[in-house]
Amino acid sequence: MTPEQVQTFFTRSDGSYLCARWGRPIVPVVFGVEDATLRVVKGAIEAVVVLANHKMAEHDPELGANLMVFFFRDWAELPQVPNLDRLVPDLGPLCARLEQAAANQYRFFRFDPDGAIKAAFVFLRMDAHLQAIAAEDLALAQAAQVICLWSDKAFAEISPLALIEGRVILRPDVAGIIRAVYAPQMPVVARDAAHALRVVARL
Repeated sequence: MTPEQVQTFFTRSDGSYLCARWGRPIVPVVFGVEDATLRVVKGAIEAVVVLANHKMAEHDPELGANLMVFFFRDWAELPQVPNLDRLVPDLGPLCARLEQAAANQYRFFRFDPDGAIKAAFVFLRMDAHLQAIAAEDLALAQAAQVICLWSDKAFAEISPLALIEGRVILRPDVAGIIRAVYAPQMPVVARDAAHALRVVARL
C-alpha cells in the first residue's frame, strides 16, 4: 500500500487530513437489541480493539460508557432518549436532516483536549438494507469505523469488510491501517498527511 492510498482513508471532503485514535479504554453500551445481538455487537467491538492492541474497560470514570450504539426504526426516536441531547449537540435538527436524507446510519465523535477520541455514538436506523445484513457483519463494520476517526469519504463507496472463501472478515488493508495507527510510537492524533508515510512503514 502506498502513502497516497493511506491518505485517502483520512483525507476529508474539505481536503484536510485528520486521523485520531482512542486515548482511553473503550466502554461500550448497546441499546435497542436483544441479548443475543448484544453479545454479537460487543464481541465485534472487542475483536477490533484486540486487533488495535487497545483496551476495553467496564467503566469510564468520566462518562460511564463512552461508546454508545443505538439500534432503532425511526430517527424521530432519538431525541426522546433522556439526556442524549446533552451528549450529541443539536440532536433534534440533526435527526431531522438525517431523516430527510433517508440515512440509515450516523456516527458522532467527541474528543479529549489532546485530540484523542473520548466518546463515540453509533446510530443505526434499521431499514431494509441494514436488516438484510447479518448482525455479525454489521457489528464488525461499525466497530471498524469507530476504532479510528476515518475520513467522511473512507467507506462511502466500499465497505470495510471483505468476503474471503465464503467468510466475511475485516479487509486486510483496513486491518493493517488500524494496527499501524495504534502502534505505540504513533501519535493519538495527526493532521499532517506525512502521517500516512509512518502508517505505511508499519504495514
